[in-house]
Amino acid sequence: MATRPRSGASASSSVADRPARLAVGVVSAGRVGSVLGAALSGAGHVVVGVSAVSRSSLRRAAELLPETPVLPPDDVVRWSDLVLLAVPDDVLPDLVSGLAATGAFRTGQIVVHTSGARGVDVLAPAIAVGVLPLALHPAMTFTGRAEDVARLAAACVGVTVADETGWSVGEALVLEMGAEPVRVPSEARPLYHAALAHGANHLATLVRDAVEALEHAGVVPAERLLGPLLEATLDNTLRHGDRALTGPVSRGDIDTVRLHLQALAQAAPELLGPYRAQAGRTADRAEAAGLLAPAAATQIRETLLGEL
Repeated sequence: MATRPRSGASASSSVADRPARLAVGVVSAGRVGSVLGAALSGAGHVVVGVSAVSRSSLRRAAELLPETPVLPPDDVVRWSDLVLLAVPDDVLPDLVSGLAATGAFRTGQIVVHTSGARGVDVLAPAIAVGVLPLALHPAMTFTGRAEDVARLAAACVGVTVADETGWSVGEALVLEMGAEPVRVPSEARPLYHAALAHGANHLATLVRDAVEALEHAGVVPAERLLGPLLEATLDNTLRHGDRALTGPVSRGDIDTVRLHLQALAQAAPELLGPYRAQAGRTADRAEAAGLLAPAAATQIRETLLGEL
């Protein structure tokens, strides 16, 4: 039988009387869990167990959480003062229910999940035992490598809690990891996460579509060509909002927009629908910002919806 690792707090300790150093358990060693576990370790806590099954998760555990025992999830939870549940969103509810059914949770534990779209209600089976629930969602992309730990210093973490005690603990943990805590109400989590996914995940899709279109046109290196343009656009947009809009749609250049549509229909028809949708949203925003006259905005929309 395995021997329980030494931790900085006894099993009966409450959140209020815990020492600063906590025994941390990570379920599981995915890209997020391994990095947050390493960040908490760097803050002075002790990672006493990690669950990992796949070859990639075992590699991440070895690289980012060296000498940490690889254990079944229920043992990771039992041995921990701070439980980090870093699993896919759709896996989380069944995982929490299953761990509760095995009696793994105990009163006084801090139980954290990293799902962006869910609040603390998903931890209800653990809350019933008397844990302190937290939802901590880092607003950054993860590679699962050591550089991610340093990148946390420039990131924000969406924090959702059940009460002010939870906020104090969540805020402290985020600051210890070097990030900036941002309070997100529980009812706002789905919209919060949708906004982040729309901005980040769809941006990656948009960039790759642009790269492939350039390569199809024989313009290389596409990434080198796009990089400075996209970096400047992102910076200007974050600084100046809709006033940063540029291009043929915001100028009302209908002939250029029509030329774009014809080129895409011929060479990259899979981009025709996305271009029309995004150009329409650009026209809406440019009109609302006063950059595009209403009549010109109407003409743009009609051109986008018209026959080629």
